[in-house]
Amino acid sequence: MSLAIINSCALSGMAPHAIRVEVHVGVGLPAFTVVGLPDTGVRESRERVRSAILSSGFEFPSSRITVNLAPADLPKDAAHFDLPIALGVLLASGQMAVDEKNVKRALPPALEAYVFAGELSLTGAVVDLPSPLALALGVKALGANTLFMPSCVAKKAALVEGLSVYGVSSLSELVQTLCCPALPEPAGAALLSATMPEAGLCWSEVKGQLRAKHALEVAVMGGHNVLLVGSPGVGKSMLAQRFSSLMPPLSAQQFLEVAALSTVAGETERLSWQPPLRSPHHSCTVAALVGGGLRPKPGEISLAHHGVLFLDEIAEFSRSTLEALREPLESGEVRIARAGRSVTFPARFQLVAAMNPCPCGWHGHKTQLCRCTTERIERYTAKLSGPFLDRLDIRLTLASDGSSMFDDARGETSVAVQERVIQAQAIQLQRQACLNAHLGVAQLKRYAEMQGAASELLQASARKWSWSNRTVHRLWRVARTIADAGGSSKLHAEHVAQAIQYRG
Repeated sequence: MSLAIINSCALSGMAPHAIRVEVHVGVGLPAFTVVGLPDTGVRESRERVRSAILSSGFEFPSSRITVNLAPADLPKDAAHFDLPIALGVLLASGQMAVDEKNVKRALPPALEAYVFAGELSLTGAVVDLPSPLALALGVKALGANTLFMPSCVAKKAALVEGLSVYGVSSLSELVQTLCCPALPEPAGAALLSATMPEAGLCWSEVKGQLRAKHALEVAVMGGHNVLLVGSPGVGKSMLAQRFSSLMPPLSAQQFLEVAALSTVAGETERLSWQPPLRSPHHSCTVAALVGGGLRPKPGEISLAHHGVLFLDEIAEFSRSTLEALREPLESGEVRIARAGRSVTFPARFQLVAAMNPCPCGWHGHKTQLCRCTTERIERYTAKLSGPFLDRLDIRLTLASDGSSMFDDARGETSVAVQERVIQAQAIQLQRQACLNAHLGVAQLKRYAEMQGAASELLQASARKWSWSNRTVHRLWRVARTIADAGGSSKLHAEHVAQAIQYRG
């Protein structure tokens, strides 16, 4: 055989691409060429593959070797093509394995259903991959069901349901495995240390602010974005930091996506069933928040996928940074375009923002004197544009409730509230297969039917305050969640009225 085709996979952001590693061994002066838009790391695979083949006891053909990574118009920047390239060289040169008697074994069965990924060392060992979960999720998304990869990360990749993962520690082990009459048992899934959400901040620690607590409970139930406004020390940060403790534990698929995103971003692999809570400082850049870089990586909004993005002192963020959130808040993903390439990262998060009413923080306070001029206040609040505020479903103004700080009565725990959240979300998922915050306009009319008085109230309020269509639809979704929390299948006027009150 002078031509071999091996399947592999490449990731563009989190989007997988099927890669055909085509290896041709022909006559001519000895040469080893890799084409198909390889970067420097992939081009250097020539030396790693040559040494790995020789170190594994095979012969490196003294022929003209051409490796094509197809499709040719997709940039390749991963070192895990070493393993499929080496396997292709062995197949194309007619050698797969050599036993003790130097007798060539038969070729393995058809390889069309197998995907190979792994970086080779000069000794022939298959070394670690940086993002095994992301790669395994990508292979599964492409429809493949068998993956060969480094044995040191195979158990993590085996967490992907429906994917058979085979771990190999060296090139020679891979050849021996493929030449067996039948494949051995695939790697078992890793045992996860985080089997339950970690104990952390509890909802019962927040004293008072009953209206705000109920509104945030509604926000968790429906997946709505929230803005908290209030003077310093009123409890905005306490509420926001405990927001994620009300959310249900991640599903198996969500767990894998969150863990994969953390490794793609270059962070320690996040293995927790607790929804992520990200709280970047207000000095962060647009690239840090939404993602970017020469080789685009996920930003804070993607690391908060299936969790909470808490922006404390949101008015201190630069306006350009906040405006970059507008599209991800609507679509649940962020597309980062660079010269020659474009990558997409998931970003389905709940935004919880907190801010003071003015630069000094005491505007409207009963006892503290605010010394901010009207111009300063307007300049301070202008950081939050109208289109950005339109995407925040619930806006709450928190007032000081000092007397409640001395109340020894223990409030509801996060676990108690979480049970109600799980019940309400189960109703939504069974009815429409998504949370209320993600309902489209056509779905709203179908699943959030309003009674006559409720519709009239919403229309009258929209005319009175000149609300945009987006604002009306978001209020409609909040009202649907309030009705679900009360166990009502229809939307009544009181549900709409409460949603309007939560608009601030």
